[in-house]
Amino acid sequence: MSTGYGARALQRLPAIAALCALSACCEFSGPRWHGPRTRNFDGEKFFNQIPTGAPSAGPIFRWAISRVRVRWPKWIDVPPAPPPPDHVGDGELRVTFINHATVLIQIDGLNLLTDPIWGDIAGPTPYLGSSRHRPPGVRFTDLPHIDAVLISHDHYDHLDMATLQSLEAAHHPRIVAGLGQAALLAQYGLSRVTELDWWRWTPIGGLRIWGVPARHNCRRGACDGNGRLWLGFLLRSRFGDVYFAGDTGYGPHFEKIADRFGAPRLALLPIAPGTPRELFAPIHLDQRDAVRAARVLHAQVTIPIHFGTFAQGDEGDGEAEAKLGSELRAPGSPRFVILQNGGSFSFTSSPAGGGS
Repeated sequence: MSTGYGARALQRLPAIAALCALSACCEFSGPRWHGPRTRNFDGEKFFNQIPTGAPSAGPIFRWAISRVRVRWPKWIDVPPAPPPPDHVGDGELRVTFINHATVLIQIDGLNLLTDPIWGDIAGPTPYLGSSRHRPPGVRFTDLPHIDAVLISHDHYDHLDMATLQSLEAAHHPRIVAGLGQAALLAQYGLSRVTELDWWRWTPIGGLRIWGVPARHNCRRGACDGNGRLWLGFLLRSRFGDVYFAGDTGYGPHFEKIADRFGAPRLALLPIAPGTPRELFAPIHLDQRDAVRAARVLHAQVTIPIHFGTFAQGDEGDGEAEAKLGSELRAPGSPRFVILQNGGSFSFTSSPAGGGS
């Protein structure tokens, strides 16, 4: 299902349907991309490399009505990590998992944030949104200067306008996002936006930031589905590449990314929501799919993301990480480093040198 409210909003479908019946369903929608037809745009909507339709209404409503509520503590008060360093030097790479899909990437003297969210709610309103269960692993005021922000798509748990406005006021970063996102961001006073199509790049410092395919969708409201582009990012550095998948289901794009760029130094792959697979498999990796993707990518190290902050699907707190650990017990599994909110991992200056 294409939803801008995140996976948890599926359980609120009766409420969403009621809003639509009251002609309020377009209230949260945003502007659409207008451009020529391309290999991934039909003139009105963007589409995936392989067909990715929404699940039928029957399975969705059966799950929404009969699902067993999973166990998530209302709040887990975890102390924040110490402030990250101001920067790292040439050839160095340090990543800090802040929460959900928000990662601080410090590479070659630059600081980049992916899909930043410090807000308490991921959604257009508290009732239609998902509540955070853990604080961000790094205080917003402890961030080093942020040079660039990478936005993979416009769902509320990945594009949090209040956080972006705070970043603009404090750091004035470049924002890199998919086609059509600039018009949406401009409505909130965010103008330093570079839009990318799949397989296009922009320079930031000594990096090339490539937009790469993902298997997902875009939506902020009921009337703008797939009117803007979703994507992952490949950060190309002379010391090694970093791949951030954003939100994605499994698909041929992993092999194409590996064929074009070679093995990344680091891959950041989502691992939830994993269940029910009949609903989420087309647009979300689960733990098994993440391991498959890491093998195809031949990543030196993979760090999982998209878990531990918002309740997603039918997995309870800690379940996604535990399932991933089980998958990784198989002989010959790729190297994963599982971080909790605020955890960091540093690489040595040589891409072949591993991490410390």
